[in-house]
Amino acid sequence: MATYAIGDLQGCFDPLQRLLDYIGFAPDADRLWFVGDLVNRGPQSLEVLRFVKGLGAAAISVLGNHDLHLVMQAAGFGKANKEDTLEPILAAPDRDELLGWLRSLPLFHVEGEWAMVHAGLLPSWDVAKAQALSDEVAAALGAPNYGDFLANMWGSEPDAWCDDLAGWDRLRVVVNAMTRMRFVTPEGRMEFRAPGSKGPPERGPAGCVPWFDAPNRRSADHAILCGHWSALGFRQTEKLFALDSGCLWGGSLTAVRLEDRRVFQMPCGQLARPTGWQ
Repeated sequence: MATYAIGDLQGCFDPLQRLLDYIGFAPDADRLWFVGDLVNRGPQSLEVLRFVKGLGAAAISVLGNHDLHLVMQAAGFGKANKEDTLEPILAAPDRDELLGWLRSLPLFHVEGEWAMVHAGLLPSWDVAKAQALSDEVAAALGAPNYGDFLANMWGSEPDAWCDDLAGWDRLRVVVNAMTRMRFVTPEGRMEFRAPGSKGPPERGPAGCVPWFDAPNRRSADHAILCGHWSALGFRQTEKLFALDSGCLWGGSLTAVRLEDRRVFQMPCGQLARPTGWQ
């Protein structure tokens, strides 16, 4: 049995199928981990949702910001963006089943030495803390009155964690860190608005560092799988696999086999050749 972690799909169903063919994925024996952003802006978000949901126990996914944007749109919250490609899902006969499944996904997943999150973890959180906070958000998304949470979920404040946070502020910080964060100050405050806050690390906001380079980050004892940051691109270190290699933007779809850390990439061009290396 092999476990493959795969970067942001954002509705890129055909590259996913080519990648799975290339690695020889066997759903009865192997597992797929998805780092979130299954949907939006790409051409086949509906097909992606149906496929990943249909894998059942063979797939694990965490929620990304675009996945939550879909959940909010379906519930009548937030604003649609001109780049959205969510209408086929919202008009699908199985939309309620798909959206209910999507809301059931966590923000964070950990097994052994590996931990998976869409965007990142705040420096003060160890893996156990992150799991507990993810569970709090999952409970809010799964509650009968989950719409109350969605109505209060979006926004960039508070921008830092405090154990005394409660209510919507507490859950909002968790969502922002795990689905939106790229840069933090050395003190652990998230930066979303400053120039460069969505760009590559070398052109990031003044006085900020990528979340994974924050001093004394308490989750550094685990190997983190993440996505969300196409301007960062694929990055591999001993304790970090950043897997958003910009498939949506004409880059590649990246997978890593957890058992031996072998990396596979499927370029999004129809005629490009896939690669695999140690």
